[in-house]
Amino acid sequence: MTTRIFPVSEAVRRAPYNFPDAPPKEDVNDYLFLSVPGYPPALIRHLGRPDTTAVMAGIYISQELPATQRGLFYPDLVIAFDIDMEAIIARKGFVINEQGKPPDFVLEVGSETTGRRDVGAKREGYAALGIPEYWRFDPSGGLYHRSPSLPGAALAGDRLVNGRYEPFPIHRTDEGDYRGHSGVLNLELRWESGSLLWFDPVEQLYLPSYDEAIDVAEGRRIAAEGRRVAAEEQRDAAMEQRAAAEARVRELEDQLRRLQNPGQTETP
Repeated sequence: MTTRIFPVSEAVRRAPYNFPDAPPKEDVNDYLFLSVPGYPPALIRHLGRPDTTAVMAGIYISQELPATQRGLFYPDLVIAFDIDMEAIIARKGFVINEQGKPPDFVLEVGSETTGRRDVGAKREGYAALGIPEYWRFDPSGGLYHRSPSLPGAALAGDRLVNGRYEPFPIHRTDEGDYRGHSGVLNLELRWESGSLLWFDPVEQLYLPSYDEAIDVAEGRRIAAEGRRVAAEEQRDAAMEQRAAAEARVRELEDQLRRLQNPGQTETP
């Protein structure tokens, strides 16, 4: 994939506009199910190329530099490949016309106050912006993401086909959990006991949460320290064995000299 280089400073000079500060939070569900587990950093590590891949929890999206602050979309999670990160940081938002493409993936975490918009205005808006995949996670199991046209769902995903969203197949497990596959990310999104999890079907592993990643790093540190201590103990043991062997050699040499020279007095 060829990375496009966009002259950020020139873009800002031509149109010096920054998106507004983040809107007031109506709920904390995106924080609880995305930020607290630390999934954005885990996704960055998994997807790679952080200089041209945006994985951001909460960022404005617009087709062009907006004239007003009304009607802007602010999804809970945005993922975009082959983009200019500096332009996003400079603008404090994702301008599709500047980037030359929309984000590849957006996700909304449902809540009592935002659920209706997630399945209504946002679904229509993200389709109009040309975003290939739009996913919704509902920690309540489907109570928040209900609308007259869509039944409530714990987990739902749409892919853009001819300008309209068509639902991905979602599979329910025997344990009552839900799974759906994102073709854009090549990851499974999983609703398990009300938690959002990310599963790599190639490696057959879950992406680690922040605490799990820390535990793995700590385990590696402890293992490395154990190897270091064991190596030092082996070195010390080898030095002791060498010293003992050298002392035994000297003792045997003294015995040999006495046998060869029985009348010779041993030099103190």
